[in-house]
Amino acid sequence: MIPDLPDTARQATAAIKDVGDQLEHVFAEVGGHLGTAHTIFAELNSGLDSLSSELSGSGIEGASIALQNIATRLRRLAESLPVETALLGAIGTSTAQASVLLRQLIQQIHLITVIARSSRIEAASLEGNRDDFLSFTREASDLATAVEASIVVCSKEQSQLGAAIAASLGEQADFEKRYRDKLLSVSAELISTFSEIKHLQAQGAEIARMGKTSTLKIGEAVGIAIISLQAGDSTRQRLEHACSSLRKITPAAGASAASTNSLICLLQGAQLKNTVSEFDADVGKISGTLVRLSADAVEMVAHGRSLYGGKNNDMASFMAVMKQRLAEASVLISACGKAKVSVDASISTLEGLLERFRAAIASLNDTVVDITLIGMNAGLKASHLGVKGRAFVVIANELKQTADRISGTAKLLEPALTEIGQASDRLKDLRSSEETLNAAELEHSIAAAVEEIEGGNGRLVLQMDHLARESVQFESLMVRARNAVSDLGARFATLSGTADRLEKMDLHGVTLSPGEMGDVEALFDELYAQYTMELERDVHRALCARFGMKCRPAALAVAADADDVLFF
Repeated sequence: MIPDLPDTARQATAAIKDVGDQLEHVFAEVGGHLGTAHTIFAELNSGLDSLSSELSGSGIEGASIALQNIATRLRRLAESLPVETALLGAIGTSTAQASVLLRQLIQQIHLITVIARSSRIEAASLEGNRDDFLSFTREASDLATAVEASIVVCSKEQSQLGAAIAASLGEQADFEKRYRDKLLSVSAELISTFSEIKHLQAQGAEIARMGKTSTLKIGEAVGIAIISLQAGDSTRQRLEHACSSLRKITPAAGASAASTNSLICLLQGAQLKNTVSEFDADVGKISGTLVRLSADAVEMVAHGRSLYGGKNNDMASFMAVMKQRLAEASVLISACGKAKVSVDASISTLEGLLERFRAAIASLNDTVVDITLIGMNAGLKASHLGVKGRAFVVIANELKQTADRISGTAKLLEPALTEIGQASDRLKDLRSSEETLNAAELEHSIAAAVEEIEGGNGRLVLQMDHLARESVQFESLMVRARNAVSDLGARFATLSGTADRLEKMDLHGVTLSPGEMGDVEALFDELYAQYTMELERDVHRALCARFGMKCRPAALAVAADADDVLFF
């Protein structure tokens, strides 16, 4: 600084230089903050994308499919319980009916044995063909005894089956009463959880889309901020030009020098005011950009928290509820498996018993035919004996009638056995089609779902922690950048006062000779030559026109054009 400069110029130069130095420092600092913040923002976006991918990816999709599968199986089980109970009831009713008919058959078959003994006594009193009649009665007795043994066995097995069916029916009815509503409730809860997961998946996809949008927004904002920061370099150059011009002020030695100094001060005051005005606009853009950057980051993390929060804004709670529901499903499946053991055993026993029943009934029908023929033959032979064979004819007719009753009872038994068989087949088909019977498979699905949920939740927690940490750092950088820009704006505002002081130079009553005017114009042409921005030239030309000075920029046209290309 030249010591003999006028105080106003010297003070103005010092103030301008101080602000210029501060501007360079602050803009470098803010630029560094922006670069770091942009990197952090990219990490935030990457974390949010990972978070959304976690909630919409194949892992949680597998858990949701397992939930839906388990819920469907539980619902089908609940819906099948009344049908199974009804089928067991029908089997029990038909079994009881069959038991009654079997006992009747045993009595009727036993009656044939009694009749056969009576016929043997009567045959002994006959004089002719005694051996034939004894052979008939012995054959009828043997047939009756043989078939009676098989029917007795069937009756005993039928009684055991009836007791087993009654026990199974009781257990089935008790299980249905205790667990059916619970099965439906847990199934509905799992379906609800499945729907919540689907909602989270949809949210995850939406957050991913918003994250990409935010990335574009942040890129545009950073671009604007960088352009605004580049404007700071232009501002710094204008301040340097102002200082350079003010240094040309020499101590006044006459009216011409004083007027020249005053014109320089007026020119730099105008340049300074224009610079402050333009810088205010740039600072406004930078501050606005920083605010938007902070808002975008806060919005992204808020979206992440909303996405992660789940029910009651607590994903951990949501995961715990899901695990609890799966545990309840596991308990119900285990209870179902135990309850079905006796039913499956009864069905297995029933299948074998029905085969033996049908074989015994078929044998019984053949025996009835044989006994009927025996009775008819014996009756015919006895009728040829006249009065002596009359009693035997009565016995033979009684044998035939009893055989007919046996045949009728057997025919009544067939529909009961058919009903048992059909109900058993339906129950067997229903049981074999129940996917819930495969408890081991469901347990594996539940374990896999819980493992996936726990693993996913752990990853989500890490992602949210990362988002939170990066968000705090990002906001800290933005606050520091905004504060720095705000402080710089306040410092820059002081230059308005400096500009006012420079513009208070009094040129009233000062008249320059043509030679003096030429010297001033030549000096102003030198000042014009240092300009690198069109705004500076506009201010310069305006002041020249105000005081009637000629501005000769033609010689600088080439340089000006080059500058325009360089700086704009």
